[in-house]
Amino acid sequence: MNPFILYILLVSIGLGTLITSASSHWFLAWMGLEINMLAILPLMSQMHHPRATEATIKYFLIQSSATVLLLITVISNMWISNTYLINAPLQTSLAHMTIIALGMKMGLAPLHAWLPEVMQGVTLPVGLILATFQKIAPMILIFQVSKTDSNMVDILGILSILTGAWGGLNQTQMRKMLAYSSIGHTGWMMIVVNYSNTTSILVMATYIIMTTTLFLVFMLTSTKKMNQVASSWSKCPVMAAILMMTLLSLSGLPPLTGFLPKILVLQELSKQGMILIAIMAVTGALLSLFFYLRICYITALTISPNVNNTKTPWRVKKGKTTIILPITAILSTTMLPIAPLLTAIFT
Repeated sequence: MNPFILYILLVSIGLGTLITSASSHWFLAWMGLEINMLAILPLMSQMHHPRATEATIKYFLIQSSATVLLLITVISNMWISNTYLINAPLQTSLAHMTIIALGMKMGLAPLHAWLPEVMQGVTLPVGLILATFQKIAPMILIFQVSKTDSNMVDILGILSILTGAWGGLNQTQMRKMLAYSSIGHTGWMMIVVNYSNTTSILVMATYIIMTTTLFLVFMLTSTKKMNQVASSWSKCPVMAAILMMTLLSLSGLPPLTGFLPKILVLQELSKQGMILIAIMAVTGALLSLFFYLRICYITALTISPNVNNTKTPWRVKKGKTTIILPITAILSTTMLPIAPLLTAIFT
């Protein structure tokens, strides 16, 4: 793709998110979501492959349906309350529809079926944008409307945690596994959004950092399947070590960074007396731990003197370097000791 066109599309994605985040008017927020969606479609279809075209069409149809549903709720709320302001109170049924529309755009369960299929059909850089940056704008709108309908937010959150954990158990494609991981971690953001927006923002920030590290490792090692992970140690031992540490952090094991958001969410749920939701969230975390550990096991299984018979390139191609990976790798594994500082900043 032409670098100038690529620059325009990336700026448009950022501009759409910025417009939605800064708007107090539903039509401006809708406009930002539309700009965001239309800007990423050329990036998804740039490979000119039938699978990429199918993923682009699926993404367009799902996002358009969610946007139309959101627009219907906005117009209906205008008829009832005579206002387009986001912070204006919504009727119960309209609040349900609004959260469902935003949940569909983010890929929350039970409206998640499109996300693994779309992620499987796009390239790794576009998959990184879908799994991280595209969730920011809908999540900010959920922050503002969640107080009106807290029950729906909790239901979608706990369903997403369990669905993300259960769906990732049977995956061999890394992009689909990361899609289910995205669904599960989005659920962790949702279950605490009614009680502490700062904790939810911290969960989102740590998830974006850890997922960015994983995608960068997969890009540099050209890894798309689980059997290709098995050869990463022979190709680049440093990348394999970063991959395993980041996966363990993403699963929430102490003393890594991923343990911080989960313990803060459980602490907040315990303060609010939501013991059942906390237990279900921990159960989902244990299920997701299994497929993270499975990838770590496959990666470490081929450490010398074991033999790997997979037909893959022996070394990482020259020229594939990035300054972002060392920064995100350090943040993905070592942020737990500065947890008091982070909590003080966010609160």
